[in-house]
Amino acid sequence: MPEILAPVRDRASLVAAIDAGADSVYFGLGEMNMRASSKGIKLNELNDVVAYAHGRNVNVYITLNVVVYENELKKIDEFLIRCKQAAVDAVICWDFAVIEKCKEHGIPFHISTQASISNSQSARYYEKLGASCIVLARECTLDQIAAIKKKVKTKVEVFIHGAMCVSVSGRCFISQFLHCKSANRGECLQPCRREYIVTEKETGYQLELDNHFVMSPKDLCTLGVIDKLIDTGADVFKIEGRSRSAEYVSVVVKAYRKAINAVSEKNYTSELIDELLIEVSKVYNREFSDGFLYGMPSSDAWAKVDGNISKEKKEYVGKVVNYYPKSRIAYINVESNDIMVNDKIFIQGPTTGLMETIISEIRVDNIIVNAVKRGEATFPVNSKVRPNDMVFRVRM
Repeated sequence: MPEILAPVRDRASLVAAIDAGADSVYFGLGEMNMRASSKGIKLNELNDVVAYAHGRNVNVYITLNVVVYENELKKIDEFLIRCKQAAVDAVICWDFAVIEKCKEHGIPFHISTQASISNSQSARYYEKLGASCIVLARECTLDQIAAIKKKVKTKVEVFIHGAMCVSVSGRCFISQFLHCKSANRGECLQPCRREYIVTEKETGYQLELDNHFVMSPKDLCTLGVIDKLIDTGADVFKIEGRSRSAEYVSVVVKAYRKAINAVSEKNYTSELIDELLIEVSKVYNREFSDGFLYGMPSSDAWAKVDGNISKEKKEYVGKVVNYYPKSRIAYINVESNDIMVNDKIFIQGPTTGLMETIISEIRVDNIIVNAVKRGEATFPVNSKVRPNDMVFRVRM
C-alpha cells in the first residue's frame, strides 16, 4: 500500500498527523519554504522533531523547493548541514543548486512538483541525477501516472488532496506582478482566489460570467478514486496543506488512511466514500474535484466562493490551566466564546497534537452548569491535555 505523506505547519499538526496514521510528514524551514506565511518548524526544533517522528517510525522530508538566488547559496548549504545532522530522510527540491548540494552532503532528495515532471523521460533524467522520489506534476492523469511509473525505478509521488493552483504545477507569477510577493518564494497572496469581472479594454464591454472566480479551482479530493490511484502503482500519496490547522491534518489523514485500508481489505464501498467525504468537508475546503485525473477538468472544477466553505468552523475559547489524569478532567480558562454541554471541542498543543471531544458535563467550583461564558471551568476529555493548550469550540 502507498505511503501517506502529511503536511505539517507546527508541532501540534506534527503530532496530529502521526496520531492520525501518516507514514511520513513534510514541512519547510524558515524563509526557504514554499509556505513562508505558515508558522513552520524552526531550525532549532529540527533535531527534536525528527527524533520524535523517527521514534514513531515516521519519515521526515524537508521542503527546500523555492527559487534560490546567488546570495543564498551559503544559507542553503547551512540548512542542508543541519538537515544532515538531524538525520532527515529526504529534502524535496527542484533547483539544481539544491540538488547538487544534497549530493555533496549525501542527503537523499525528492524532485518537487515544481519541476512539472509529466513524462517518463523527464523522470528518468532526475532518476539518473540520483533522485530517490519523483513528485509528478499535478496535471497528470491516472493513465499518465501509471505509464510513467512502469518506466522508472525510483519512487513516484502524487498529490491526492488539497488546494489546486490555476498555474501549471503552481509556478504562478500573478502575485509577483501585482504585489511583489512571489509564489515561487513561498509568499503568494493568492490573488487568483478573488472575484473578477472581465472587461474588454477598447470598448469597456464587461463579459458576463456564470462564476466570477475564474482562476480559483476547487480543491483536489481523490477519496472516490483512491482504488484507481493505488492501481497506478504510485508509491507516495501526498496531502497538500502546510498552512492548514491540526484538525485539518488529522481529519484528512484519518480519512485517507481509512480509504486505503478499505481497498486493501476489500471493504472500499460507495457508502464508505460518502461517509469519508462528509468528514473531510468539515474542515477547510473550496469544494472538491478530481483535478486532472481524468483529463482536463470541466467548467464545474472552479470554486464558487472566495475561501473556506467547510461545514464546521472553530472558535477560540481559551486555554488549558491544568489536567487531572486520574479523572481525565481538563481545567480551562474560558476567555471568549461561551461553551455549553454537548459542544464539540478541539484542544490543540505542541505535545497534545489534537484532542477532540463532546462536552458531557461542565463544572464551575464543582457545581454542574449547562454553560460558561467567562472564567474557569472543568469538563471530561478523552485523553491527556496540557497547560497552555488552546481550546476551541466547533460550530456548524
